[in-house]
Amino acid sequence: MTTASNFDIFLICPPGLEPLLAAEAKESGFAPAKAVSGGVEVQGGWPEVWRANLMLRGAVRVLVRIGGFRAFHLAQLDKRARKFPWAEFLRPDVPLRVEVTTNKRSKIYHAKAASERIERAISEELGAPISKEAALVLKARFDDNLVTFSLDTSGESLHKRGFKPAVNKAPMRETLAAMFLRDCGYDGSFPVLDPMCGSGTFVIEAAERALGLAPGRTRSFSFENLASFDPEVWDEMRAGVTPKPTDQRFYGSDRDQGAITMSQRNAEAAGVSEITDFACTPITALKAPEGPKGLVIINPPYGARIGNKKPLYALHAALGTTLKAEFKGWRVGLITSEAGLAKTTGLPFKAGPYVPHGGLKVRLYQCDAL
Repeated sequence: MTTASNFDIFLICPPGLEPLLAAEAKESGFAPAKAVSGGVEVQGGWPEVWRANLMLRGAVRVLVRIGGFRAFHLAQLDKRARKFPWAEFLRPDVPLRVEVTTNKRSKIYHAKAASERIERAISEELGAPISKEAALVLKARFDDNLVTFSLDTSGESLHKRGFKPAVNKAPMRETLAAMFLRDCGYDGSFPVLDPMCGSGTFVIEAAERALGLAPGRTRSFSFENLASFDPEVWDEMRAGVTPKPTDQRFYGSDRDQGAITMSQRNAEAAGVSEITDFACTPITALKAPEGPKGLVIINPPYGARIGNKKPLYALHAALGTTLKAEFKGWRVGLITSEAGLAKTTGLPFKAGPYVPHGGLKVRLYQCDAL
């Protein structure tokens, strides 16, 4: 069980990325950071919960486990839910919704009936309104007759940084891009180039990390509506994250001028336009920028929803030819659901684990300096 000053905190991420998120959490001072299925377990008080939402680039959500109890039947659930110290965590003026998951190991297995008992207890004992549209979510998990309560402290998924006004079709989520960059060894100390930049996600993520910008700096979170929230401490925490200078530059190109305009707009909104360059350039005309060698990272079309993949094989072959000719000394990371497309580049790729993305399973293929 947890106490008010030391919670079990669960950082959610897509399957396959748990070790990378654990590494980021350790690097950011969260301990102990243990990778488990679907995320990373850490511990800490409310300031750590807030800081995880503000600072971690790879977490999708931050859940905090606030307690629980044994319950073998609905009457017992109702009685014990009414005695739970809801006022320590919830405010009576903030709407709430309850999400219940059960399994066959518990005698209480009917999720709807269980959620009704918990909702009624909160509503009648605390006075908080229950609404299916509420942004604040209490998660109740029944396993082996133990019900565990967790609060979703994030609200909207953390990939929604709050400053991306324009996106293209099937964009790479910022949290996923951050973890793929980390998997490629990116630490902010060398340039990054995306030759199919779309809405600029990889370029902007790389630039932000180089500058030390907090990914959650411009958005709000569900924890701001909890009883434990302290606005003054939160303001101090955000103000304490100050940007650092960088000599690196970050590059995006795309054959579509609309994508370039979109990327420029997003970089401006993110506050990284001074260190990013975007140009309308086809793959065959791509040249390495002057200066230090870095990382080329690409999320090209996969063809999973296109009947004719032949043009994509030609595209990947041209990509490989250009990179081998023009980017000597650069490392390459390529994300795709099709091993055949990665092979067509002719680059000596090594494949990473499968990761869910947009209803597909993709892998990061990367190679050492060309």
